[in-house]
Amino acid sequence: MPDQTALPAPGAGPVPVAGAAAPAPPAPDVRGGGAPRRRGARPHRWPVVVPFFAFLAVCFGLPAGTMVYGAFTVLDPESGASRFSTENVSGSLSGAYATGLTGSVELSLFTALLATVIGTLIAQAVVTSPRPALRGIVVSASGVLANFSGAPLAFAFIATLGTTGTVTQLFHLDRTGFSLYSFTGLVLAYLYFMVPLMVVTVLPALDGLRSQWQEAAASCGATRGQYWRHVGIPVLTPSLLGGAVLMFGTAFASHATAAVMVGSSQPLITIQIANALNGNVLVGQENLALAMSLNMVVIALLVMAVQIPLQRRSARWFG
Repeated sequence: MPDQTALPAPGAGPVPVAGAAAPAPPAPDVRGGGAPRRRGARPHRWPVVVPFFAFLAVCFGLPAGTMVYGAFTVLDPESGASRFSTENVSGSLSGAYATGLTGSVELSLFTALLATVIGTLIAQAVVTSPRPALRGIVVSASGVLANFSGAPLAFAFIATLGTTGTVTQLFHLDRTGFSLYSFTGLVLAYLYFMVPLMVVTVLPALDGLRSQWQEAAASCGATRGQYWRHVGIPVLTPSLLGGAVLMFGTAFASHATAAVMVGSSQPLITIQIANALNGNVLVGQENLALAMSLNMVVIALLVMAVQIPLQRRSARWFG
């Protein structure tokens, strides 16, 4: 009778051969510790960013906390004790301080609008120019002029368009009623560095307009004006609004140019904060400057809240 060997059941694995050693079990992965390492697990990398968050806490969190604490704290001139109060905040939003805040907002809005329009037109002329050298010259000059602000710019304008300035005496501008130490003079000084900044800001967006879009519009019978009205301007609107918001924030935070040119003759919140820090406040209102600074921070946060969504929207087209 033949030898009938039992066949292995399905899925039971290979049949062991007589005399062969059994395979050893796989050794556990002991890298990084005694316990086996899970597949797909990533090492913790959060300790690497601890210095960054420490830097933020010291350089930003500590001053911000001090500002908020001082804005809602009033010192008693008799006892010297401090108490929680909203007097500083309410005082910073009334009287001459409210006028200064309004003046800064008006100046920033007006200069931001002019800088956006003028800078966009200059950038468009550079993009459509057939001379590559012109683009290099304009971009280089804009990068330099965008950083030329503060006291040096104010002294340059005073020597040029001041009461005894060269241009004022040459063209007799004093007879026309022009005064550099006015709202108009501040607008001219701010535009000197804001227009180049807008040129540098809007150039990438204008470069992102694809020529195929204009060719497709022309093939459909659209004129150049219709292309800009229905395609170009809608696509550029988020970038232009983002640039305008950036111009507003730049003008709103500028201090040295206005302080040197007009001093306290023009109501601006930055100059009033400097005067309050120098002790030009009433007794018991030493923290009034911190309250005005808090108002500026709130406006700056609102500006950032508007600018970030605009940047994300423009990235969808040009990213």
